[in-house]
Parts: sequence; C-alpha cells; structure tokens
Amino acid sequence: MSRNLHRWLLLVALPLPLALPGCARTSAPPPPEVRDGRPDRGATLIAQYGCGSCHTIPGVNRANGLVGPPLTRFGSRSYIAGKLVNNADNLQHWITDPQAVVPGNAMPDLGVSPVDAQDIAAYLYTLD
Repeated sequence: MSRNLHRWLLLVALPLPLALPGCARTSAPPPPEVRDGRPDRGATLIAQYGCGSCHTIPGVNRANGLVGPPLTRFGSRSYIAGKLVNNADNLQHWITDPQAVVPGNAMPDLGVSPVDAQDIAAYLYTLD
C-alpha cells in the first residue's frame, strides 16, 4: 500500500470510533411536568371519569380495563395516540378533546375540563 493511501486511510478511519458514541441511541428525555397539576387529585379524577374501565392504570383502584392501552410508564413514552409528542400541553389536549386529535378513535370525549385534564396529566406523568 502506498504511503499516501495509508495516511489517507488513517485520517478517515481514526475519527470513526470517536464519532460512534454520538450515534448511540439514547432515551428521549421525560416529558415536562405539569407544574400546576395535582397528581393526587388526578388519580381521584381518573377513577371518577371511569378511565379505568378502558385502561389499566397503576395506582388507581379498579383501573384494569383492556379496551385502551395500559397507561403504565406513561411518563416515559414518546408519543400520545401515536400522533402527538408526549408533553403536558398535548396530553391535556388529548384528554379534553381526543376526537379533535384523531377523529373516529375509540377514546370517547368525556367532557373533562381543562383543570381536571391538568391534574390527570400530572398523575400520568408520575407513572415512569
């Protein structure tokens, strides 16, 4: 191999091992907390609105439904309804008006108020 080709290969190949750690897959950062939400109230509201009839939700009594997805580790998820980036604003929008987000989906509009949605979201983000 010629000396110039050898140098060129070293210049190209040496930086590769240094760049590979930057390509390593890292988990997405957790969604932001709902600053004004009350998770304790959110758990109560989840039971009152009957969310557990469709979803399995840790920490909520009789929330063992199998119609919708389980909400375990919700705070670690990347997307809501497969469409929205998982953040506080999007989650509250989904909770208050799921049909506007994905028309015709199985989640019913339960008439959740914005304040209630804030507290429900705050609880769901405790589920890591």
